[in-house]
Amino acid sequence: MLQGTTLVKNKTGLHARPAAQLVKLCRTFQSDITISSDSTVCNGKSVFSILSGCLKQGTTVQVAAEGPDEAQALEQIIAYIDALDE
Repeated sequence: MLQGTTLVKNKTGLHARPAAQLVKLCRTFQSDITISSDSTVCNGKSVFSILSGCLKQGTTVQVAAEGPDEAQALEQIIAYIDALDE
């Protein structure tokens, strides 16, 4: 399992559209992916789970990936969250 941390910089956080795009990205990987902050743990492959996490601007998130393509998944997911700008 690999883990990484990043900060949600997007002014509107991970609302519906970015959450759906994030889930679409996560589903391209075979690895199990979790995105968590404080006590909230979200399934990276479920838009409802991501939305229920209330990941707002300024939230530090931990991304964890476990599986055959975990390194690539972790790198691309963190890059996606870092690049969000609306």
